[in-house]
Amino acid sequence: MTELQAFVRQILSGHKRSVARAISLVENEDPIKLPLLEALYPHTGTAYVLGITGSPGAGKSSLVDRLIQYLRGQGKQVGVLAVDPTSPYTGGALLGDRVRMVRHATDTGVYIRSMGTRGNLGGLSRSSREVIRILDACGCDVILVETVGVGQSELDVMHVADSVCVVLHPGAGDVVQAFKAGIMEIADLFVVNKSDLPGAENVVAEIEEMLDVSRKEAAWRPPVVKASSKEDRGIGEIWEAAEEHVRYLQESRLWDERRSQKAAEEVVEIARELILRDISARLEQLVPELSCIEEVRTRQRDPYSAARQVAEQLLGRLELG
Repeated sequence: MTELQAFVRQILSGHKRSVARAISLVENEDPIKLPLLEALYPHTGTAYVLGITGSPGAGKSSLVDRLIQYLRGQGKQVGVLAVDPTSPYTGGALLGDRVRMVRHATDTGVYIRSMGTRGNLGGLSRSSREVIRILDACGCDVILVETVGVGQSELDVMHVADSVCVVLHPGAGDVVQAFKAGIMEIADLFVVNKSDLPGAENVVAEIEEMLDVSRKEAAWRPPVVKASSKEDRGIGEIWEAAEEHVRYLQESRLWDERRSQKAAEEVVEIARELILRDISARLEQLVPELSCIEEVRTRQRDPYSAARQVAEQLLGRLELG
């Protein structure tokens, strides 16, 4: 048995330290990354991925904490990928208010990983797919992907999740802001968290009104669930709504269609990454030979025509093989 085969066997057995090491190797672009993912791939595809996104301050981390507790009570192995697209990689340390999830750290049936996208092209979707695959391979039945930052990461989550849960809370303009950002359009279910606070019913009504317009003819109308992570209410209802969405996808044959589309997207992303890496290496080798770089440094030439010349020379070399 090779060292890689032994490592893969440890991951498949759910050995926490091996899973953590695998994720670190993948995130740090170790040479073992592709061989490792190739070896794990046949053992993946069974986990259900639920994306949890929404407005800042909605209590998503608290909600995830309660969901972990609920799902463990159902006997499910749970993986959590907490993504902060605005922060540098933290070596797996939990970010901000996610520290409350630490209480699950000693549970052998829970795997929690916090990561930043480090400005990678593709952001959340490219980097997190690989971590999700490892969590899937190690035996997780459910993988919760939580985004914290605002912006593209909220929309990217739809490319990695089977279902997307958008979390809102009683707050000024919360629903309107989410609608403007396009988050409402990617939701498969809505959760109004902090429903113990005044104004929760108004948020529910606003969501329903917008759904009356935006999803009037849709085959699937996202359910709206009221919850309170503080009072541990509505957590079971969230999971029931997620399961209902899975049944809809399977009965309408969209489950296989969506997963096939995601697989095709992943191939393109990986190919793009490999091509960019190769071209970047070749470009670094080419730069010392170029007089136009020095001309730009001394302001004898503009950077635009110089860059065009560099690109033409590099592409010419690629064509020549």
